[in-house]
Amino acid sequence: MSQNLTKPNNSFSSKPSPLYAFLFLIILCILGFYAVHYPPRNAKNARLFQQMFLSSATNYTISSYLRSLTSHPHLAGTKPSLETTHYVKTHFENLGLETHTVPFKALLSYPLHASISMHFNNGTVLSLPLNEMGIASYASLGLIQPYHAYSPSGTAQGDVVFVNYGGEDDYRALGGMGVNVSGCIVIVKKGGSLSRGAVVEIAEKKGALGVLIYAERNVSRGSFGFGVERGTVMKGVGDPLSPGWAGVEDGERLDLEDYKVLKRFPGIPSLPLSFESAQLILESLGGPLAPQQWRYSGRSKLSRVGPGQVMLNLTYQGEKRLATIHNVFAVIRGLEEPDRYVLLGNHRDAWTYGAVDPNSGTAALLDIARRYTLLMRNGWNPRRTIIFCSWDAEEFGMIGSTEWVEQNLVNLGAKAVAYLNVDCAVQGPGFFARATPQLDSLIFEVTKKVKDPDSEVGAIYDKWTTVNGVSNIERLSEVDSDFAPFLQHAGVPSVDIYYGRDFPVYHTAFDSFNWMINYADPFFWRHVAVAGVWGLLGLHLADDPVLPLNYLSYAEQLMEHKDTLSSFLDANVSLTPLATSIQELASAAKRVNDEAKSLMEQEFPGDVLALKMRALNDRLMLAERGFLDRDGIKGREWFRHLIYGPRSNHESKLVFFPGISDAIAESVKMSKSDGQAAIQHETWRVARAIQRAAAALEGELTC
Repeated sequence: MSQNLTKPNNSFSSKPSPLYAFLFLIILCILGFYAVHYPPRNAKNARLFQQMFLSSATNYTISSYLRSLTSHPHLAGTKPSLETTHYVKTHFENLGLETHTVPFKALLSYPLHASISMHFNNGTVLSLPLNEMGIASYASLGLIQPYHAYSPSGTAQGDVVFVNYGGEDDYRALGGMGVNVSGCIVIVKKGGSLSRGAVVEIAEKKGALGVLIYAERNVSRGSFGFGVERGTVMKGVGDPLSPGWAGVEDGERLDLEDYKVLKRFPGIPSLPLSFESAQLILESLGGPLAPQQWRYSGRSKLSRVGPGQVMLNLTYQGEKRLATIHNVFAVIRGLEEPDRYVLLGNHRDAWTYGAVDPNSGTAALLDIARRYTLLMRNGWNPRRTIIFCSWDAEEFGMIGSTEWVEQNLVNLGAKAVAYLNVDCAVQGPGFFARATPQLDSLIFEVTKKVKDPDSEVGAIYDKWTTVNGVSNIERLSEVDSDFAPFLQHAGVPSVDIYYGRDFPVYHTAFDSFNWMINYADPFFWRHVAVAGVWGLLGLHLADDPVLPLNYLSYAEQLMEHKDTLSSFLDANVSLTPLATSIQELASAAKRVNDEAKSLMEQEFPGDVLALKMRALNDRLMLAERGFLDRDGIKGREWFRHLIYGPRSNHESKLVFFPGISDAIAESVKMSKSDGQAAIQHETWRVARAIQRAAAALEGELTC
């Protein structure tokens, strides 16, 4: 054919023949057909690659990862933690992935000495065990004694009072009994809605000298009553010496005595206790009878709330020191949109062995990387860039992820599609998901494709929706894992998924590989299921020509939030601005959905279609940023998301609109008119945030 198209001397004719023109037209038509009907790259093989991803799962592989990750304790900032860092880094490198380690300097907290002794009226003194019983030697195993990170050093001696869950209602109940905790040491059972730090903060405000916290749940499954729940009591997230900016090696750091640093730490010492040690204290208390609802129906020995009959001496010595932490990243560059990022993240540091928290998630992350690599060997490349993120020092307050988000805030704001988080991948039975609402539809779609690990037949979606109903995706208002800096500071759409809830060995030395194979997931099929959902979410967000972000779901959820909010308010606060802005978002979301459908149906030339999709995807990606407010939440300005974020009233039933929730709580301290004005102002702020999100979806200036 080439001879027909060229002259004998092989030079092209200055005027193409009719046959050449016809054939060239045919070729263009064929290329155009493929560009339209098989848009960029391998979309035609999307289902094939998804099925290949699912079929390449092996429970043995994930279990082997977890066994290696949990071979020794690996608390952030310690030498054993570096070994775990190396393991993850080497895994990514052996897969042939572009791998990076990013260090930060952060202020971490470690114990030096702790003791608790009971002093009885007859002169008897009993020292309580603080370590888990049944463990031969902490030192030989590399375990660090149970403690509360960032607790101040000090000694407290005084009467003891049991304050139930340590909430404001509990202190009011004690006041009704004539009990004042000022000058006392309080003992608290963990399990209410309050965080560990909030419990200590409230106790300090009530005049307590020290706090002891024990967990009832450590006796609910298996013989783990002697497990002791470690944890942090620091307020906020990130390195306390670099609030709002990254703690890089030679960067600015505040002085340890700076007010901004000191206010992050409690002013009274606290320690964790085992259930059994706590019972020795509780059975010795005098004072009024405890309310019936405060008494544990199982083995609790509580009958009275104190004070009286026994005094406690609590001593804690700790140190806060700068330590180097390491985040590890593996990158799969997008073929068509390398500057758009889908991030899959999990932290790997643990208080002890961390089989559940967090290395069940780490094992799943490593397996997804392995399976994505298999897809690449079979011809797959993602449209957008995928980044695997292994965070450090999450247990101290989401430090690794927060420092990295602060370092990359501008680029994340401009280029991050979504952040997919898994922390404790498998705690037990039952699938759970938390997410920003535009991802609801995608989560439902993906869970229909992944087999339920606890059924012979059927998908996760079938049992999940049967047990929990249709509206079973929770929201991300808490500050309890690495999604917090991405969503609540940077405004990146986020997901957090896991199997099981409230496992009894949480933050104890019994969170080990043996516990996993005996109780949580003996055959690792739940791990396989979590990795399946997590990995498919990543594939869709990285490959779908139009991002699967549905803001109609967001508008519907916001309307439900508005209706719930109305039950907290009187008629003097108008929710009309809120309703109007939500309707604007719903209208914009409908137009965007129609536009996406139209783009998928129209036959533009390949480049034109790609540009139109790119523009639409940017609007879908950036809309979540509209919910951010530059002034942040009053009193916690680092948290900028006005829909989902932490609230100051820890016991508020309003778990969204944090600024409005805070204003409602504060209004009781103001005159009626001032309180209503404060609530109305926060309502307007939320309404404006929703309008910004709607405008971002529209993509047009108001002019």
